[in-house]
Amino acid sequence: MRRFCLLGWLLLLLAAPSFANMITNGDFETPIVPVGGFLNYGTGSTLITGWTVIGREVSIVSGSYFSNGALFPAESGVQWLDLTGDLSNQMGEGVTQTVATTPGQVYQLSYWLGNVTAPGYGTTSTASITVNGTVTFTDTNSTVSPTLLVWQQFTHTFTAAGTSTTIGFLNEDPPSDNSNGIDNVVLTPILSSIPEPTSLLLFATSGLGLFLRRKP
Repeated sequence: MRRFCLLGWLLLLLAAPSFANMITNGDFETPIVPVGGFLNYGTGSTLITGWTVIGREVSIVSGSYFSNGALFPAESGVQWLDLTGDLSNQMGEGVTQTVATTPGQVYQLSYWLGNVTAPGYGTTSTASITVNGTVTFTDTNSTVSPTLLVWQQFTHTFTAAGTSTTIGFLNEDPPSDNSNGIDNVVLTPILSSIPEPTSLLLFATSGLGLFLRRKP
């Protein structure tokens, strides 16, 4: 009997909630671009799996791309998305994706924003995040790095208003800045009714301690 109880406590320790990413192709691994190169996608394009291009143009870039003395690695996988496109940079261009949501549910959105300060690539990278077409968050990566694209993670929460929600990422860099990278976009629900891992651990540990103190 004691063995079964101990197994139950161990299973409880492993019961921390985890959720699959609701974003399709959040690390921009498809379509595949030439190694060391990039491909451009114009307004209205749906060739980037799961995403729709808005504004003039965006580019998927290989993580081994090298330009003006700088290397441009991906944060996740081997590719990333450049919101500025190829020498066609304008503010407001980017990508959107619509996902199924539950009205009133709180969701967490995280992503990585890349910045490089090599010649021709500006000094900062700024992106706006839209929820159903409204700019809701704005983030800036101001890391000084002339030889390497450096990534910084940003995390936000929002409450869904309907059964579907459209998430957008828009370029906010000036025309003189030719790199504004995003990668590893993750969207998951936040379920407050499920104990957090720390709470589960304390509960399970306390219960196990009480059990072990019992005499056989």
